[in-house]
Amino acid sequence: MSRPARPAPRDLVVGWPDVPLAGVVGEVARRFAVNVQAAIGERSVRAVACDAGLDHTTLLSVLHGRSWPDLATVARLENGLGVDLWPGRVGPP
Repeated sequence: MSRPARPAPRDLVVGWPDVPLAGVVGEVARRFAVNVQAAIGERSVRAVACDAGLDHTTLLSVLHGRSWPDLATVARLENGLGVDLWPGRVGPP
C-alpha cells in the first residue's frame, strides 16, 4: 500500500516563503529557501545552479516551494555558494 503524496511546501501556507509555517518540516523547508535566496543575492539562478552542479529548474523548484530539497541538493548548494544554508533546529528544544 503506497502512502499519499506529500503536499509541496508552498501548498502548506498562503504566502510562501514569506509566511512562517506551523509545522516543523515545512518551516525548515521555508527557511532553507529563504537562506538560499539571500545567498544568491544579485546573481542569476542559472549561474548559481551551474556553480552548484544543479539544473536551474531544480533550484527554482526549491525556491518556489514546488519541491522538497533533498540532501544532495542541499549539499551542492552549500558547496556551490560557500555558505551554510540549512536552518538547523526549528521550534522548541
